[in-house]
Amino acid sequence: MFTTATTNIDRRMAEIVEKVKQGERLTLEDGVYLYESDDLLTIGQLANEVNLRKNGKKVYFIENMSLYFTNICESHCAFCNFRKDQGEEGSYTLSGEEMIAYVEQHINPGVREFHIVGGHNQHVPFQYYVDSLKALNDRFPDITLKAYTAAEIEFFTRISGLSTKEVLTELQKAGLKSLTGGGAEILSDQYREKMKVEKANVDQYLDVHRTAHKLGMKTHTTMLYGSIESHEDRIRHMIQIRELQDETGGFMVFIPLSMQPRNKNAGIMRRNSAYEDLKTIAISRLMLDNIQHIKAYFINIGVQLTQVALTFGASDVHGTILKEQISHAAGALTPDGLTRKELVWLVKGAGRIPVERDTFYNEVQVYE
Repeated sequence: MFTTATTNIDRRMAEIVEKVKQGERLTLEDGVYLYESDDLLTIGQLANEVNLRKNGKKVYFIENMSLYFTNICESHCAFCNFRKDQGEEGSYTLSGEEMIAYVEQHINPGVREFHIVGGHNQHVPFQYYVDSLKALNDRFPDITLKAYTAAEIEFFTRISGLSTKEVLTELQKAGLKSLTGGGAEILSDQYREKMKVEKANVDQYLDVHRTAHKLGMKTHTTMLYGSIESHEDRIRHMIQIRELQDETGGFMVFIPLSMQPRNKNAGIMRRNSAYEDLKTIAISRLMLDNIQHIKAYFINIGVQLTQVALTFGASDVHGTILKEQISHAAGALTPDGLTRKELVWLVKGAGRIPVERDTFYNEVQVYE
């Protein structure tokens, strides 16, 4: 019998507890209430119960490597410290051969996935992005290419004159197997206007993933929280993702991304609290009943809080990553990657079972 950590929960929380026990879908009002509640232990315990039903005690990770072909970007999003203008100090655009040389210098033998994102560089043609993937696929045919955000795909349609389907098809021919989850930020056009999100709007973000799913791709999706958005904005974001998942079934994982300050020296008051991070992970697990995994992203919330998150609904800790740049450009204080041994330690330290996976959550090795 499921019991709550808090003995004297109020009537509204008791109703939500009963819904979760019965497997009923939570509403917008339920999600907002959970955010406004201070009963973190009950919320976490509910999320843990849901996760155990879905995944047992298994927690997944992958040996992967983050790659960035270019940091030149036409957009000037308010939260981004990664982008550069053409000719600005520190700006770069790598050829396929240059990226291959970088990979060969840094790759670990067990890497199964390249995680590829970058700037919206309007100074190169769409074919550059196609050729970039093809070069990697030709040189490393056994490594899965998880590349580009939905916002990048929308950008490619504008510089190429092709439809979303045509862009994705060309990229698939070059070796693309899955899309990354970035570019979602908060799925509210009002938020995007205030935060100067100068890239794909809400409908475009969702349509790119819808199209990818129809082409047979499984994809990832995110939510960047902790700036000007309201709790209702966050829940509406989750509901839009949930509705698309009802339609296509193409999302494998939801990734709450804790907003980082733009200065690494920013104090504690400029960062999301651990309380807020854990609550967001737990509420994501409760709201997104049709998505198998919720990711605790150690790059943004830290290694030890990631361990705690595994009892607050998370069932994935991402991967080895190797030299992450975007969150660290924005002020992340965490390691820029972890080894397989460290990830196994992280998961076991939370009393869970580490499972090495591939991009599509097929189990490679279970570390009992």
